[in-house]
Amino acid sequence: MKINNKIAKKLKKDFPIFKNNKGLIYLDNAATSQRPKQVIRAVTDFYEKDNANIERGFYTLAEKAMADYDNARKTIADFINASPEEIIFTRNTTESLNLLSYTLPLIIPKEKDEIVLTEMEHHSNLIPWQQLAKKNKMKLKIIRIKEDFSLDMKDLKDKLTDKTAIISVTHISNVLGTINPINEIVKLGKNHGAITIIDAAQSISNIKIDVRKLGCDFLAFSSHKMLGPTGIGVLYGKKEILEKTPPFNFGGGMIKRVEWGSAEWADNPKKFEAGTQNIAGAIGFGKAIEYLEKIGLKNIFDWERQLTNYALKKLKEIPGIKIYNPGLDKSTGIISFSLG
Repeated sequence: MKINNKIAKKLKKDFPIFKNNKGLIYLDNAATSQRPKQVIRAVTDFYEKDNANIERGFYTLAEKAMADYDNARKTIADFINASPEEIIFTRNTTESLNLLSYTLPLIIPKEKDEIVLTEMEHHSNLIPWQQLAKKNKMKLKIIRIKEDFSLDMKDLKDKLTDKTAIISVTHISNVLGTINPINEIVKLGKNHGAITIIDAAQSISNIKIDVRKLGCDFLAFSSHKMLGPTGIGVLYGKKEILEKTPPFNFGGGMIKRVEWGSAEWADNPKKFEAGTQNIAGAIGFGKAIEYLEKIGLKNIFDWERQLTNYALKKLKEIPGIKIYNPGLDKSTGIISFSLG
């Protein structure tokens, strides 16, 4: 489905927000995307037809809810070429990264005391590591951005050492639109024995990510930036690392066996999903991915590139404007500018 103006107008009809807001031109997808009727219907259908808790009962509605929840997890796992047990449901990218900042210190060797980030990180991928560094007396290293707003790979290579415990980077900057070379970054991190984490919140909806080929240890992203419901996100983690990683929350649903003085955790990913989950959100998330895949991520990326190219050309015609963007070959979809 190669997107052109005709196809775009047809797809737009799937989104009720435009019918209910005549003349709306929505340019804030980096903050949150709108939802197609297919996703809205999936969430509504759950509450109207199948509403029941999961992992709590063995009656028809509960079994149907559990099956739909599991199917959503499998859809998401297939989307990034992971296994379902490697997919942890969280509230959003922010919670996914916080989960890691609380649990990874317990499996990091003591001699590794450096955390590497970049200058272009969202607060969600800065503050958790900043606070971890303060708490555990670790050193925070920040990779510079070059004058063209791309990442300084030489600075990255210089700052990675065998003491690097964690390298956590954004795939696409939410301010600059810069696409970082995550394959190379992950490889460099692995050469120093670092845990590699990718914030894919801005890229997951338009760039195909294969975690097996990429080789990252963790990948975090949110449903609400890829046409899905708010309040649900994903943390992908390599199975062998999740096995060693302790849980973040404690309570019902994450227990295999419990006594008054001890407890044994459930297997992954349930170990990380205490309490009642956002069942309807997960189901809606699965439908959002099905919708994106039907269109095709490459088609979405190419169409976004066309729109970005058009926008950049028009913006450059404005006197006194300064554009903060590395250029179309190194970015997509997000343009920052100032008028002076």
